[in-house]
Amino acid sequence: MIMDGQPGHIDQIKQINAGAVYRLIDQRGAISRIELSKLAQLAPASITKIVRELLEAHLVKETEYQEVGSRGRPAIGLVLDTDAWHYLSVRISLGTITLALRDLSSKMVVEELLPLKAEQSESLLQHIVDEIDSFFIRHQNKLERLTAIAITLPGMIDAAAGVVHRMPFYQVNEMALGPALEKRTGLPVYLQHDICAWTMAEALFGASRGTQNVIQVVIDHNVGAGVITNGRVLHAGSRSVVEIGHTQVDPYGKRCYCGNHGCLETVASIDNMLEIAQQRLAGAHSSILQGRELTVESLCDAALAGDQLAKDIILGVGHSVGRIVAIMVNLFNPEKILVGSPLNRAAEILYPAIISCIRQQSLPAYSEHLKVESTLFFNQGTMPGAALVKEALYNGSLLVKLLQG
Repeated sequence: MIMDGQPGHIDQIKQINAGAVYRLIDQRGAISRIELSKLAQLAPASITKIVRELLEAHLVKETEYQEVGSRGRPAIGLVLDTDAWHYLSVRISLGTITLALRDLSSKMVVEELLPLKAEQSESLLQHIVDEIDSFFIRHQNKLERLTAIAITLPGMIDAAAGVVHRMPFYQVNEMALGPALEKRTGLPVYLQHDICAWTMAEALFGASRGTQNVIQVVIDHNVGAGVITNGRVLHAGSRSVVEIGHTQVDPYGKRCYCGNHGCLETVASIDNMLEIAQQRLAGAHSSILQGRELTVESLCDAALAGDQLAKDIILGVGHSVGRIVAIMVNLFNPEKILVGSPLNRAAEILYPAIISCIRQQSLPAYSEHLKVESTLFFNQGTMPGAALVKEALYNGSLLVKLLQG
């Protein structure tokens, strides 16, 4: 935190201090100005100035509240004023685009799940822009003051520049999604890898809230990880991401969309895992999966029922992921491992496979008390995008834009 009088660029000081005050009001409200001054370690005059600007912009409001242990008149505290401020949160996934209008408290106003085909006549960029335009038109009667657009998606992304280098499922090459939407709408656009954004959401609202060091593993249509170290998401503000999905586990394996062979994603992603299961079914005549539709749900249910083929597939995924995560445990010494996956349906099979590899291949001091738990959210919907907007308010970058109108 930047203290009063500490040297530095005045606009940067204002941004960080305003963000710190907004975060405290969000997390502690109703809160008095005196308490804000103590917690933010800012002079009362600075608190008065920041709060006045937030009140004038209708980003916070005053409210009466009864202080603990007090029987006198209610105190005047500050809480967020979020109802009249909206943002758009977008998630792009395999075959779908989810668009949601939320207010600044992250409460949902309206959400739609729409098809997004890989094969289409127009470019993916144009299709996304058109879908957003149409969404705003359909719901213009619900719209309040729009503040930002947040987009999460899989692939290789430069979050700072708003550029998508490549994506699974779609033909993408250097798609300047952020700049295109900023030009179209005049709004700030926050673009982030979906796993990194999901990790931020778990830290702000979910299973890793209050935990300083966490590794979050995602096993879905893509495979990846997010790292929280010392309370902050690693690489959240840069073009980097913790890219375990493109770590080679089989040099003679299947070709990956990244251009390499045998990436973890080619054996552990849901689509590739089901493809492997389908191939093995040809020689497993006693499997209860014979004659059934092969889905991640049916595979998990078969494994829980004792089907050896299904169990072997899930154990294989757990061991492949566990070997890579063991290296990460040695690097980051986390307090817990979070798993976000439809395979959580068979957690009693998957989790022991992951933790056994970690304990065999990482330092005992780092792994002996380590727990594997489920994420609170699943990687659907638009909560990861909500985390991007919340973080931009907390670090002051979006907040300053709103204060300036």
